[in-house]
Amino acid sequence: MGTRPLLNRRLAGMGTTIFAEMSALATATGSINLGQGFPDTDGPEEVREAAVRALRDGRGNQYPPGPGIPELRQAVAGHQQRFYGLTYDPDTEVLVTAGATEAIAAALLALLEPGDEVIAFEPFYDSYSACIAMAGATRVPLTLRAPGFRPDLDELRALITPRTRLLLINTPHNPTGLVLTPEELAAIAGLAVEHDLLVVTDEVYEHLVFSGGHHPIAALPGMRERTVSISSAGKTFSFTGWKVGWVTASAPLVAAVRTAKQYLTYVSAGPFQYAVAEALRLPDGYFDGFRADLLRKRDLLGDGLAAAGFAVFQPQGTYFITTDITPLGEKDGVEFCRSLPGRCGVVAIPNAVFYDDAEAGRSLVRFTFCKRDDVLAEAVTRLRRL
Repeated sequence: MGTRPLLNRRLAGMGTTIFAEMSALATATGSINLGQGFPDTDGPEEVREAAVRALRDGRGNQYPPGPGIPELRQAVAGHQQRFYGLTYDPDTEVLVTAGATEAIAAALLALLEPGDEVIAFEPFYDSYSACIAMAGATRVPLTLRAPGFRPDLDELRALITPRTRLLLINTPHNPTGLVLTPEELAAIAGLAVEHDLLVVTDEVYEHLVFSGGHHPIAALPGMRERTVSISSAGKTFSFTGWKVGWVTASAPLVAAVRTAKQYLTYVSAGPFQYAVAEALRLPDGYFDGFRADLLRKRDLLGDGLAAAGFAVFQPQGTYFITTDITPLGEKDGVEFCRSLPGRCGVVAIPNAVFYDDAEAGRSLVRFTFCKRDDVLAEAVTRLRRL
């Protein structure tokens, strides 16, 4: 095997994810896991029963169609029309994927070539870096800085070069909780049109916006034909293990993404696709209640973190709160998170792992609030020991 590393050099430094490390630490220490973003209760009973019904009826137990079952593609198209007034052809402009993670991977592998540059908000979700690297492209971070984490649009313009191929947008944004305003989206769209750039937009937290609302960039002038919009069922319906996601875009873009996707998983989650099709048609009351419940949980944990001495940056969306540990006399988020289970029995995620510029996120730590009220209350009690 010689001296060449076994791991593809493009993936150097991308070993076990911080989520796996911290979740294992939570299990080993019996700590409350406020690190990895998965709920500790299942979603609506009628959606779970829809999956059971599909299993029993033999729907989806064998390979579903490559683009996704027609019922789900129609439901996704209906969802985009219902909430945003966006019209997509379910046969040619919707693609079902193994969660948003595969959708992101397929989009970036399909649309990027070696030498291309991708501008993405920093801190970025960790799979972005890996997928850009696997495509042989170069990530160019636009750093979002505390306390507001607003994008510097002049800096964004300055980062665009002749090699820029794509803007990778995430709103609502993980981990900061930023939700882009219509004005910010319009400015980003204007740059994309001016420089003829593609846009991939990760919108998995679209139904978890606590102030204002979610505004898809695909709805803006000149954007539909250049935007790949991505979302999934996991976050909205609290069935993260089902891994059902989707892409909506123009037919040529969907064809490109499908070409890459078919060689990743080909198909997945057959019976769950039928259940998610029903979930997307739930009444407005479900979506309103889901958002209100998470807003209450956000405030419960946020108030507790502030009382424990953290500087808390109130998120506008998602189910994560970013904090600064400096007021606690701490400086290094990675060391802090590794010691936190032993100190008070709580697990969090250091934001530094989401940055290329580690200094920019060194003292920032992320907590999730998508847990039961009693779990959050106990976590707050434990954190006061700090």
